[in-house]
Amino acid sequence: MITSALHFRPMPARTQRTIQVISMPLDPTAPCPCGDGQPYGICCQPLHQGQPAVHAGRLMRSRYSAYVLGLIDYLVTTTLPAQQPLLDRQAMAQWSHDSQWLGLSVEQEDPASASASRAQVTFTARWADPDGSQHSHRECSDFCKLGERWYFIDPNHPLDVGRNDPCPCGSGKKFKQCCRC
Repeated sequence: MITSALHFRPMPARTQRTIQVISMPLDPTAPCPCGDGQPYGICCQPLHQGQPAVHAGRLMRSRYSAYVLGLIDYLVTTTLPAQQPLLDRQAMAQWSHDSQWLGLSVEQEDPASASASRAQVTFTARWADPDGSQHSHRECSDFCKLGERWYFIDPNHPLDVGRNDPCPCGSGKKFKQCCRC
């Protein structure tokens, strides 16, 4: 069953509740949740601690791991800055907390993205809801590089901004000089 996107899944109103966002610690020698086969300490943890991703595929994997570990701040900061104020942190935290994460399969990523400013990554994420029902979501996600950092472009929050309008991220710059990829 294909369900909604990895970065946001609305919950039915009856299950909405306030939850405290607590990231789950993971031993750096444990296998990384992204499934890349490396220990967390040399795979996604450096990105979660602020190191920029070298390409879009690495960022995508680190975002999956962030959902597994409840690192909502990381998910927000790795989304295109102009879209960050539009994100529903509470819903993201609830989904992260309530889901049992079953795995990630990266089907296609552009290895040349390290030298590009835009890239796409196709993946399938799998999880189970608290009632045990299992889901998968296949997506071809867009990413862009601003400066030295890669960002996820959230398809749930398209920007209706002209290139000469002020950037919605609040930088004070024109959109074309800031978050326009």
